[in-house]
Amino acid sequence: MKNVPLYIAGEFVQSQSDQWIDVTNPATNEVIAKVPCATADEMQQAILSAAEAFKTWKETPVSERARVMLRYQALLKEHHDEIAEILSQETGKTFEDAKGDVWRGIEVVEHAANIPSLMMGETVENVAREVDTYSYIQPLGVCAGITPFNFPAMIPLWMFPMAIACGNTFILKPSEQDPLTPTRLVELFEQAGAPKGVLQVVHGAKEQVDVLLTDPVIKAVSFVGSVPVGRYIYETGTRNMKRVQSFAGAKNHMVIMPDADKQQVINALVGASVGAAGQRCMAISVAVFVGSSQEWIPELKEALAKVRPGAWNDKAAAYGPLISAQAKDRVESLIASGEAQGAKLLLDGRGCTVEGLSDGNWVGPTLFAGVKPGMDVYDQEIFGPVLSCVEVDSLGDAIELVNNSPYGNGTSIFTNCGGSARRYQHEIDVGQVGVNIPIPVPLPFFSFTGWKGSFYGDQHAYGKQAVRFYTETKTITARWFHSEMEVDANFSIHLR
Repeated sequence: MKNVPLYIAGEFVQSQSDQWIDVTNPATNEVIAKVPCATADEMQQAILSAAEAFKTWKETPVSERARVMLRYQALLKEHHDEIAEILSQETGKTFEDAKGDVWRGIEVVEHAANIPSLMMGETVENVAREVDTYSYIQPLGVCAGITPFNFPAMIPLWMFPMAIACGNTFILKPSEQDPLTPTRLVELFEQAGAPKGVLQVVHGAKEQVDVLLTDPVIKAVSFVGSVPVGRYIYETGTRNMKRVQSFAGAKNHMVIMPDADKQQVINALVGASVGAAGQRCMAISVAVFVGSSQEWIPELKEALAKVRPGAWNDKAAAYGPLISAQAKDRVESLIASGEAQGAKLLLDGRGCTVEGLSDGNWVGPTLFAGVKPGMDVYDQEIFGPVLSCVEVDSLGDAIELVNNSPYGNGTSIFTNCGGSARRYQHEIDVGQVGVNIPIPVPLPFFSFTGWKGSFYGDQHAYGKQAVRFYTETKTITARWFHSEMEVDANFSIHLR
């Protein structure tokens, strides 16, 4: 058991709070650490330290900022497996899944190391007679990030490396459910040579989040989490004149055409629906079988029935436990709701046990057929290893079904017909589309582009959009006079 420290002004410090939250191992529900709810004074110390550090960090040459990121990505790679083990033990993820979590974050740090070219402005000579216009990309100031439990390495690494590389300082508020991984990330960032005060870490719950959303020093807030919280974050932050990107919930559909490769479809559905215990905002939770492809559902059931959860270091385990007992209770209640509302429960994951870990938050693979809009298992984001099968007659019906969903995070189509794929990717109202790829999360030189109720804001995470989110553009229009130049008085706004 350990008390998780705060990180303020370049120092790890023990909080003086009288409010602490238990951090538990989801496979055993044993308390492994305690995380503080930072005091009001500690929150202000972090904000003021970040504001002070910004004064010098913004003047640091962009090439030097890039070198910090180069050293950081090297350290992350060196300690990759160590970070993954910490992550596994506090989230319950299998070791292989945890390594993927860490690696996808490292990819963003690699992209942040390319910041000099991403910060380049534009110029045009002679926009009018001997008048030039050019632009600079400049940092905002103090930024903040609020991250979820399900990706405690990847999501923080989406945020603070890009923001800091752009010349900002950053306050990270990790999930209180798994703060040990972000703490290790910060230790390595310090080791990479980041100046004191450039990154701060505070812990807590709603009270601490509200400080980040309302304090006038903080210019931008990035959030990843659930639907109601995501909307609250966006509305509160923007009401307090902040730039906000808020990634909320999802209900991702995978459309299966009859001409698709059956085994590839089954393999994709199994991995994308129950991987990470379904606790991914890009998990496939709805399989839309078009026409005769619904005949594959019995084989899908057979494949899912062979999948079993287990401990993080069990190489035969496909996924781990849910993050908490409350999360398990919620998933099991939604399974009961689906059955009560008329869906066909083909595979029931309730009552799942793992030998030697009877107190863990286990839910087995669960499969429904005959699911329809209006049922809770279709309408709500379950965030568990539950797959709902919907049967439709045509691709047009599938497109209509997906477009009627209030969410637009990700979707995919499996087909061997280029025409079907082209029509789907063009007509679908979802921000991230996979063609024969179930979870189409873009690499960092693109951006993570959820739509509709899955995202509140204007600029998305990582890639070029993150640079725009964390910066302002300053445009200069200049004319330099010389001895032979004559300029008359100009009474209009037209340059000439």
